[in-house]
Amino acid sequence: MTPANCPRCGGRLARDNDTGRCAPCQAAERDRLSTPPAVPDSFWDHEPVRTALVRRHLGQVIRAYRHHPYHGRSPLPQSIVAGWLGITQAQLSRIENGPALVHLDRLAHWATVLRVPPRSLWFAVGPGFPAGAPADGIRATPDLGRRTLLAGIAAVSAGAGLVGGAEQPRPRCLGSADVSRLNAILELYRSVDYECGGGLLYREVARFAESVYRMLDWSHAPGLTPRLVAAVAAARQLAGWTALDAGRHADAQRHFAAGERAAMSADDAPLAALIRYSQAKQLQHLRHNEDALAALRLAHSELGSRATPAVRALLWGAEAASTAALGDHRSALTLLGRATDQFERVDPEREPTWMAFYDRGELLAQYGRVYRDMARQAGTHATQAVRSVEEAIVAFGPANVRSMVLNEVGLCSALFLTDEPERAVAVGMRVVEKSRALSSRRVVDRVVNLRRDLGRHRHLPVVAGFERTLTVRAAATV
Repeated sequence: MTPANCPRCGGRLARDNDTGRCAPCQAAERDRLSTPPAVPDSFWDHEPVRTALVRRHLGQVIRAYRHHPYHGRSPLPQSIVAGWLGITQAQLSRIENGPALVHLDRLAHWATVLRVPPRSLWFAVGPGFPAGAPADGIRATPDLGRRTLLAGIAAVSAGAGLVGGAEQPRPRCLGSADVSRLNAILELYRSVDYECGGGLLYREVARFAESVYRMLDWSHAPGLTPRLVAAVAAARQLAGWTALDAGRHADAQRHFAAGERAAMSADDAPLAALIRYSQAKQLQHLRHNEDALAALRLAHSELGSRATPAVRALLWGAEAASTAALGDHRSALTLLGRATDQFERVDPEREPTWMAFYDRGELLAQYGRVYRDMARQAGTHATQAVRSVEEAIVAFGPANVRSMVLNEVGLCSALFLTDEPERAVAVGMRVVEKSRALSSRRVVDRVVNLRRDLGRHRHLPVVAGFERTLTVRAAATV
């Protein structure tokens, strides 16, 4: 038998070496748990990697990266690479095996993390790279891409003769198809909100909501009025939600109040309940949990028999969070049980279209929140909090970026509460970086608020350094 060479450094391997690496490279193995290695230029000329790059499929690039001989005879585990990228193993599996990603900000971030040479990419990852690097001249500046997307939505709206152009469209007779188009445009704005946050979106949505309100004066059949008023209410709800996410709390309250009046005028009790849920989420963020409970219970009472399982689960889950924050843990767990029971009865075909966001991830997130409050106050259930939040992160789809980041903030808190400070800091540092890519003041507030869970771990150097990072992040948002 002829001894092989170490694929990492090129050194000769002993005959009895069955690991595929020399001793120094095995010693360096521990480094790969925290950060990607600095690979040689020849790494990117490996045929599977080069083929994936030519196909413009970053998921396949990551898979070829993991299986490269440079890493030894065994491929890098998905869990390790997912940790570098700030996602879960399940999410990485979907990215590797699913359709090609098109979100420039994520493409740029992950290519930077893995140190893919700019010359090999079909997009540019920042202004510092050579002008000839991208194949198509696209630069991955998140705000520019998002503003372009918002301009596209406004153009669709203007093209449909509704709102969004440089000038307000002239009044005309509205039909049922116009209301359907209004609701479709709202769904487009919601999808942007899930991924980017409300900071960049608020002004566009607020302008859209005001324009829809003015359309009530346009001529239309009397039978169309309830649907048109409901569209006004839905637009106001989204305007309030994006204002809340942007930290514009007075604007959020104004839009929520207008939306609630419109929903009641349209006799749409479930939509009114959604608006009260949104108000309760704002109150929870501001730590006014008694007021949040009042809003949620009012929503329950006005729904009556018109409540669907998803709406009931949504309200009871939120009520459980405020109840736990106020110290009534037994009642909180009872409410979570009710929410779970209703969730199991959900039939998506019979739910309002605007309830499509409510999934198992949202329910598990409430479990995590309740268990975290229990751990803070009673010192119990911290392990359940970690498990619930981890499951919630897996359950959220890749497009729901903000919810995943918010739950990673919760995971960081839960890990501190379970006395895993090193792991908590690793998650927390990823979250700090991710928060920079989101235009969400609510996310930033939650990230900065992690300081309250550092507690007895502050004496550790790694935790002290993390706290300084949070302090700098807080100062940058003033």
